[in-house]
Amino acid sequence: MERVVEAPATIATKEDAKAVEQPVEQATQGDLEVDIDSVVPNPDQPRTNFKKEDLEELANSIKKNGLLQPILVRPVGDAYQIIAGERRWQACKSLGMKKVPIRVKDVDDDETIVLALVENIQRSDLNPIEEAYGYRRMMERGKMTQSEVAQAVSKGRSTIANALRLLELPEDAQQLLFEEKITAGHARAILSIPTKEGRRKLTDKLVEDTISVREAEAIARLLSGAKKESSAAREPQPKSYKTVARTLKDTLGTNVKIKSSGGKNKIEIEFKDETDLERLFRLITNN
Repeated sequence: MERVVEAPATIATKEDAKAVEQPVEQATQGDLEVDIDSVVPNPDQPRTNFKKEDLEELANSIKKNGLLQPILVRPVGDAYQIIAGERRWQACKSLGMKKVPIRVKDVDDDETIVLALVENIQRSDLNPIEEAYGYRRMMERGKMTQSEVAQAVSKGRSTIANALRLLELPEDAQQLLFEEKITAGHARAILSIPTKEGRRKLTDKLVEDTISVREAEAIARLLSGAKKESSAAREPQPKSYKTVARTLKDTLGTNVKIKSSGGKNKIEIEFKDETDLERLFRLITNN
């Protein structure tokens, strides 16, 4: 999905996280106050969705209380590129502020985006799709495993795996999630369908109608069941299979089924308990 920016990878340290979180009252020697026009956004910022109402609320808070936390930046040429705090910077610009406090950190491209990713995740600011693309970029650029990414952002490996799975959604479904028109629950319902065709159908339904997660899950079950039934219809069994199943049932004194799937066949023999299993074993092996 083109409008979502992916994030690269390196392992963020505890010191990095502290640098992101440290308030302006605890300023270090790296803190400065500079012209707001000398601060520029990072084109690789993992967060791409800035809500107007959130910016207005933040601007009102800054107008009342001041900017309590400096913007984390790195020097790039004659400017300072934002590592973390673009929303604060945008709010300050909307207020017509001429200067802003910054904290300077000398880091490379990979470290810059990982710090931005960590900062946004800590604040729960990232959309699930933005977060997923950020994790994938970390894995691709840093040649990291899911476990290494999890360690870098202080998350469980299963959390990273579940986030990355969102990238298996149809592109329209990713867009709906990005725009917050569906929830992660809707996304999981789509992903529960084993076929691309089924996922496409449920996505189209979500584009057309507003339905609950429970309704989406019910539709997903129907679409998954329809696939199984159609597969069975495409693979009719020879009549001899039924004849053999009936003969085995009479001989063994229990239900016997012959099933076919994906070009493979198997025999299922029912038994009640351990004693019944021993009886069947003796019959089959003539012991």
